[in-house]
Amino acid sequence: MILTLLIVLPLLAALMLLPMKNEKGIRVFSLVSSGLMFILSLCALSQFDKTSADFQLTLYREWIPQFGISYFVGVDGFSILLVVLTALLTPIVIAASWTSITDRVKGFHIALFVLQAAVIGSFVSIDTVLFYLFFELSLVPMYFIVGIWGGENRIYATYKFFIYTMAGSVFMLAGIAYLMIQAKAQLGYYTADVMDLYKVSIPFVDGEFFTPQTLLFFAFAVAFAIKVPVFPVHTWLPDAHVQAPTAGSVILAGVMLKMGTYGFLRFVLPMFPEAVQVWGSVFLVLGVIGIVYGALVAMVQVDVKKLVAYSSVSHMGYVMLGLFVLNVYGLNGGLFQMLAHGVSTGGLFLMVGMVYERTHSREIAKYGGLAKAMPVFTIFFLIITFSSIAVPMTNGFVGEFLILLGTFGFSSKLGAIAVTGVVLGAAYMLWMVKKVFFGPAGELVDGSHGELKDLNCREIAALIPIVVLIFWMGVMPRSFLDYSQASVNHLVENKDNYELKIYPQPEAVAEKE
Repeated sequence: MILTLLIVLPLLAALMLLPMKNEKGIRVFSLVSSGLMFILSLCALSQFDKTSADFQLTLYREWIPQFGISYFVGVDGFSILLVVLTALLTPIVIAASWTSITDRVKGFHIALFVLQAAVIGSFVSIDTVLFYLFFELSLVPMYFIVGIWGGENRIYATYKFFIYTMAGSVFMLAGIAYLMIQAKAQLGYYTADVMDLYKVSIPFVDGEFFTPQTLLFFAFAVAFAIKVPVFPVHTWLPDAHVQAPTAGSVILAGVMLKMGTYGFLRFVLPMFPEAVQVWGSVFLVLGVIGIVYGALVAMVQVDVKKLVAYSSVSHMGYVMLGLFVLNVYGLNGGLFQMLAHGVSTGGLFLMVGMVYERTHSREIAKYGGLAKAMPVFTIFFLIITFSSIAVPMTNGFVGEFLILLGTFGFSSKLGAIAVTGVVLGAAYMLWMVKKVFFGPAGELVDGSHGELKDLNCREIAALIPIVVLIFWMGVMPRSFLDYSQASVNHLVENKDNYELKIYPQPEAVAEKE
């Protein structure tokens, strides 16, 4: 029931906002409501058994029984921390957007709550049709967030984002329909339950592309690769980030991209094991290309937000690399990096938005000497930058170290190429820090446009959870890795015959059985 509340309560909050007219009341209500939902997500985390790889906190209700489609939700080690991260980022972006969103304030917060419900729904869905519905629903509020509250070229960026992701999802929908038909043929009944679909045998012929399992592998993989996004289907991301308001960029980088990598973990790797062994190398290569390409393109950016956007492409390449090496180190590192990237890159977008609100420019050349004008801002930015470039004792180091460890265990050549991304990442981030914060004061910092005010208490409060997580995850990574360890071990040990069950909790077992 607690997972259902995490989906329903944001939608209920959105409905309760409809009759409200006072803008301050809307902001306060939204902040308090999202904070309570985060506390609820921590309650779900406290009930999670870290020693089990099976689905927990489940709730099952029949929906369209003649086709085996149900409302079936639950979490395992792959999804529980992503749910908590989603619930955490929502109040942070509401607090950060307190003064930057001044037009259609009610609609903005309604869109945020619908987006939160859709993202959490995707992470907790055990029924594949239900997952698809939430996966697609997330596009709608993000479409409006970018299209209404975005920058000058927001319409172009919105259309590109929507068309790319919708086009990929069509293939996944066809794949889901095929799996349900195969379930009827092999199991005797239609079902969209992922635990049943894991049991469906899909024919595979090594060396041939046009076999059912290979085609299904690519049908799902293309949809998730666009969402990640993987090179070369990444081009929608920088445009969406640059045009999106701060809240949109934070949610997009923090959790929406993770819906793609989560999809690989939940569907692609366990459902199509033979195809993964043969064709997974394609995504290993694309992941490495994304690491280097994203870093090189980031180095030549003149817009600080676009630089962070391309750094996101590079970092997500590490996640793909970790997932497809198919060993314990790589998978643990990939999952950890999903969280670390959500925290650090989300934090960078948050801070870029804060300085943009003061200067109305993101052009790197116009800055300089910002450290003297905004010392508190500088300290927070440097901490998050250290996380992004994987400095030891930060969360970025743990994730990338585990991924590289797993990659070198799989292929020393791929590992050697991937390491260059660490060096390039440090190069472009430190170059940007030098240009923006140190040296002669630029035209936006020299005082001719007015004095720049440092962070206020509200902005500091929004950034503190980010900084705490950066050091907590970096110094005590086991407190996060323990949640995924059982699921990772289960996937690695049973990747050719993957099966999940319901963790024995009274309401879950009673409902399902």
